[in-house]
Amino acid sequence: MKKTNRRGVLALTVSLSVLFANLVTAAPFLSPLAGAASSVDFRLRTTEGGEITSEMLRGDVVVLAFGASWLPLSRTQVQGVQELADKYRDGNLRVYWVSTDSESPKSKNYATDAQLRDFAKKHGLKIAVLRDPEGALFKQIGADQLPAVIILDRQGNISGQPIGGLDPKGKLIDQLAPRLDSMLSSGN
Repeated sequence: MKKTNRRGVLALTVSLSVLFANLVTAAPFLSPLAGAASSVDFRLRTTEGGEITSEMLRGDVVVLAFGASWLPLSRTQVQGVQELADKYRDGNLRVYWVSTDSESPKSKNYATDAQLRDFAKKHGLKIAVLRDPEGALFKQIGADQLPAVIILDRQGNISGQPIGGLDPKGKLIDQLAPRLDSMLSSGN
């Protein structure tokens, strides 16, 4: 009887653990960033001295691609980001590359605006480069690795989960186009 009871308790414990783990990782409705009420407010400086705010972008679908000039994957990422911007240049889609490089000269990952402009030019990036040097927006959106991409709908809400990393076998445009086409055609 004791053996059967222990097996039952063990089986129940394992089942509940698996269920809980699946709920936490597979249920986007539990994430505060995945729902319609996940509006993101931000104010980011450009490397040209301007500013882009979330309020300025309301009404357009927005792609924010986070990276860093010191990260080798970002070199590949910016090419895909520019390809995306070129494809959708005539639509209501705004595409930005957001640098997480530090603005502090004492930091290992320090980069000046001029260095970031040079990085963009060297890698064919023609869109605006925004700065998130303390990673406040990067953390706010729930991203956990660089490079990362998020899409904001016309109301400024995060659409889906942040896309972290870079698929070496695929192209960014192929990964995002179906969702972007749907959002742009539906007016969402």
